[in-house]
Amino acid sequence: MKFIDEAKVYIKSGDGGDGCLSFRREKYIEYGGPDGGNGGRGGHIYVQGIKGLNTLVDFRFQKHFRAKKGVHGAGRKRNGAAGKDIIMKLPIGTQIYEDDELIEDIIDNKKILLFSGGKGGLGNTNFKSSTNRTPRKITLGEKGHEADVLFKLKLIADTGLVGLPNAGKSSLLRKISAAKTKVGEYPFTTTAPKLGVMRKGDREKIIADIPGLIEGAHLGTGLGFQFLRHIERCTSIIHMLDISESNLLDNYKTIRNELKSYNIELDKKSEIVVLNKSDLITQDEAEKILKALKKKIKSSIFIISTITNEGIEELKNIILGSDKENET
Repeated sequence: MKFIDEAKVYIKSGDGGDGCLSFRREKYIEYGGPDGGNGGRGGHIYVQGIKGLNTLVDFRFQKHFRAKKGVHGAGRKRNGAAGKDIIMKLPIGTQIYEDDELIEDIIDNKKILLFSGGKGGLGNTNFKSSTNRTPRKITLGEKGHEADVLFKLKLIADTGLVGLPNAGKSSLLRKISAAKTKVGEYPFTTTAPKLGVMRKGDREKIIADIPGLIEGAHLGTGLGFQFLRHIERCTSIIHMLDISESNLLDNYKTIRNELKSYNIELDKKSEIVVLNKSDLITQDEAEKILKALKKKIKSSIFIISTITNEGIEELKNIILGSDKENET
């Protein structure tokens, strides 16, 4: 399924039905009086988060949603039926904007009323009084609410995977979860965010793999940072680096600067630095690199290999929160 994380649609709740102007007309009954019924309300627009849905592709082609109008009132005090409601099914994590203002944030599967349908009009029965036995007054149904709204999807994950292209983010996600992400020996094998669920015993974490960032991403270079919104909700970040690269510290700073340029809050999130591809260097070289980086980087640093599985189990325990950490 194609990954779409933004969609602009037109939405209109239903208009209310008009009230009815009617008088009772029956044989042998004198002074029948008013009997016009009320109009039905217009259809409501609801939104509901759907677990397991991770794309807005359903709104790529269908961009107009109109709820049904309420039925007009009728004689014999018959009220019109309400218009049929519309329930729009969205991925959990979708934010809804109207005129650049956030009006709803879908964080669970509860059904939320987005736009109410217009109220039905009143029939002339409602205006009968001791001084006005034959009212000829009714009210029209209210108009429904219409607007162009923007859906923005921010995937809900516990931890976000970031790093330069080919650092091994997708390979790690495949190792620690059941996700079947694409892996290749070329940059930008991941072109859209992917989710994976990591489980161990009764513990689980949702991991988001974000397409690789490069220097200048905040200016649109490479894939830009159009997908970084998907880690804004994460509580922590896994920053992956290729340990075989000669300029490790510069690579680290490049990604940190891009995160900060996008949103200063991302720079404040808890971080785990993972040095991947330890199978490409000797153990002595790895230890020297680790010792040097610990002097420059405050975050926890782990050495792994997605090829040999070195450090994978230890990293999983750290991500999930080991028993020892929970005790402390």
